[in-house]
Amino acid sequence: MIKYFSLLLMALVCLGYQKEKPTSPTRPNIIFIMTDDHAYQAISAYESKLLQTPNIDRIAREGMRFDRAFVTNSICSPSRAVILTGKFSHLNGLRDNVQVFDSSQQTFPKLLQQAGYQTALFGKWHLKSTPTGFDNWQVLPGQGHYYNPDFRTPNGVVNKKGYVTDLVTDMTIGWLDSLRSDNKPFMVMCHHKAPHREWMPAQNHLTDFKDQPLPEPETLFDSYKNRGNAAKQAEMRISDHMGLTNDNKIKPEIATSLGKTSFMSWYDEAFQLNYQRMSDTEKAAWNAVYDPINQDFEKNTPSGDQLIRWKYQRYMQDYLACIKSVDENVGRLLDYLEKSGLAENTLVIYTSDQGFYLGEHGWFDKRFMYEESFRTPLLVRWPGKTKPGSVNTQLVQNLDLAETMLESAGVSIPADMQGKSLVPILTGASVPWRDALYYQYFEYPGIHAVKRHYGVRTDRYKLIHFYYDIDEWEMYDLESDPQEMNNIYDDPAYKKPRKKLLKKLDALQVQYQDSEALRQEILEHDLQRKE
Repeated sequence: MIKYFSLLLMALVCLGYQKEKPTSPTRPNIIFIMTDDHAYQAISAYESKLLQTPNIDRIAREGMRFDRAFVTNSICSPSRAVILTGKFSHLNGLRDNVQVFDSSQQTFPKLLQQAGYQTALFGKWHLKSTPTGFDNWQVLPGQGHYYNPDFRTPNGVVNKKGYVTDLVTDMTIGWLDSLRSDNKPFMVMCHHKAPHREWMPAQNHLTDFKDQPLPEPETLFDSYKNRGNAAKQAEMRISDHMGLTNDNKIKPEIATSLGKTSFMSWYDEAFQLNYQRMSDTEKAAWNAVYDPINQDFEKNTPSGDQLIRWKYQRYMQDYLACIKSVDENVGRLLDYLEKSGLAENTLVIYTSDQGFYLGEHGWFDKRFMYEESFRTPLLVRWPGKTKPGSVNTQLVQNLDLAETMLESAGVSIPADMQGKSLVPILTGASVPWRDALYYQYFEYPGIHAVKRHYGVRTDRYKLIHFYYDIDEWEMYDLESDPQEMNNIYDDPAYKKPRKKLLKKLDALQVQYQDSEALRQEILEHDLQRKE
């Protein structure tokens, strides 16, 4: 009896020991939500005065809001390539929206897949090549359409009925709910078309901002005084380059009869093709909202500054209405995570492929290194790891996202990736961080005529060099001039900080393997490609 008692005691001790042994941490699931052209100024978590985004705000409230998140190249396709590869545009090979992404190269989805993650992509790809590194994918061809869009799939193109933001979320939730395996972690990219131009709201949001006067930015009537030629010559002014038809939804026959033809007529044709994708019921609902707008415009046609104000209001009404659908669908996805029990072990990232001008400097679109397009929203929720309601003000970039997702999953970060994992920041660790950011833009000559440039941004200053058909430098003191209205490059009072910025710029170009010789080689190649 004593013998048996001793054996039982030993067994219990062993069981107790096993129970106390630390269990290996469960690798987190990852949901990467990205919109297209969603300005941080249009998210209420960033104190927007334009609209409320309660569901997107929830990610910030339950996680971390990054107040100094930026891109490396403020244009759609290159931004996506940077995120996938963790490398600047001059190294990953995709510098503009015309090129095709080499999807055979190393990307973070492939590395996660190799490490045992299930991977999926739904929505906007915009890289022309076939997606690789994904177990499941359905992507929009090119920019895609808002209504009843087509999707590229491994089995060919399929058409889906509905509104694109709803459909992308449906596919994401559908995959999470029934197609993935329960015994593996997952990474899914839910990538929305909205709120990209041509800003066509969903049926249930057509009138959300129709009769709501929206505040104008202080710089709506910017004259570009004290700036260089790049700002003056860019073709993205609301006054001159925003189309009445494609952007403001005025019928072509009305615009033509008033002598107000669009700056880019092909964009008018693109809008008409989008309109034709609607069902008769959808067209009827659309016309019920936009026909009175057309009739009023024809009867009371504004001119001069009043036309600029009218175009701004029309643009913003549709742009913000598209975001309402995004916010609504972010809420659907977050609710699904809660109901399915996945929320506690899922890292959720919300960002945009770049920032966007919401009338600042009289502009729409992006591309420049000026703050509104350079800066992007970044909100991250990681239960148990990231303190709810935290705010970070360090200089981070979309270059860091691949490394962040890899480290969060316990996957080694390749040495040739150029960003820094945000995991230490998200988990509250105190680590040395960068004191400056590097930027580059290549798509010129091209649409919107934003000249080629590169530059450096620190906590306080920004230095930009525009090149190719001009050779101009701009420098801004972001502390005293946050709207970047006064170029101080030649101001003697800023001689010392200018010298430091030039030195930092040289150091960053060495760090990121960029150079004057490489830029010249790229320029010659790009010009030959466009001939």
